[in-house]
Amino acid sequence: MTNPVLSSLLPVVLLVAIGFIAGRAGWIRDAAIKDLSNLVFMVLTPALLFRTMSTVHVEQLNFRPVLMYFVAAIALFVFVLFWQGGTRRAAVLALAATFSNTVMIGIPLVGLAYGQAGLITLFTLISVHALVLLTFATVVLELAVAREKAAAGKGSSQPMLLTVLGAVRSGIIHPVPLPIIVGLLFAQTGWVLPDVVDRPLQLLGNAFGPVALVLVGVTLTVVRIGEHLKAALGLSLLKNLAFPALVALLCWGLGLSGLPLSVMVVTAALPIGANVFLFSQRYQVAEELVTASMAVSTVLALVTLTLVMALVGLL
Repeated sequence: MTNPVLSSLLPVVLLVAIGFIAGRAGWIRDAAIKDLSNLVFMVLTPALLFRTMSTVHVEQLNFRPVLMYFVAAIALFVFVLFWQGGTRRAAVLALAATFSNTVMIGIPLVGLAYGQAGLITLFTLISVHALVLLTFATVVLELAVAREKAAAGKGSSQPMLLTVLGAVRSGIIHPVPLPIIVGLLFAQTGWVLPDVVDRPLQLLGNAFGPVALVLVGVTLTVVRIGEHLKAALGLSLLKNLAFPALVALLCWGLGLSGLPLSVMVVTAALPIGANVFLFSQRYQVAEELVTASMAVSTVLALVTLTLVMALVGLL
């Protein structure tokens, strides 16, 4: 029987490896990395998020297990944020500790391991995963940027309330939360995207995962992982083991059991998602550490995911 962990992780490892080879061969130059990052962040990501959310009907979803997942995620995010000093760097690292690769790895893994019933639970989480975590992270990052500008004397001396409202506005009028919100609002109208619009969005969305992972591989050619290995390993262990342990503890303590518990815990144990890498590029902070952590987290998941899936079967 095919091992579900290997089947879902190996394509991700291969895409990163292809990017690494392309970077080493000089097919994608260092100067192009920023442009490719902008392409993924400004074009491919909004297309994927809008199209995904445009079919979500909130009233049909069971959010109880998902709510427990996000309580654990926000708790860990806030812990890492304050532990690391509340800066832009801290916010990106907090996102890395809580944002899973739910699509490229999660869907094939859960489908192979838990079948259609498991996928329904996962899709419920995916429908709001980016909305909750990326919007939350964006607002925190915009607040950190405003605070850093004020500290450097580059910001206006406006009241804190206006600063917060400005950060919230920047967090919403943003390439990530905005298409999620617009897509969700569109879904509630009951309308369906015409094929002439839906098809290009589908093609752009399908390109997101492969291009983002190839870009991670290209970036690895200019990152000395050895210099960041200790920190990357610590962040990866936090994401791959501590986060699922926290989700399991909360879900178990509140009476969740069976398949929903298994899917939530395994999803928390997935390696760091590509959106974290894009956020580090967007805000120009912890780029090398996040890149190294994504690589370490993905390789480490070959062992940690197998362990988590074995343990969750005992709950």
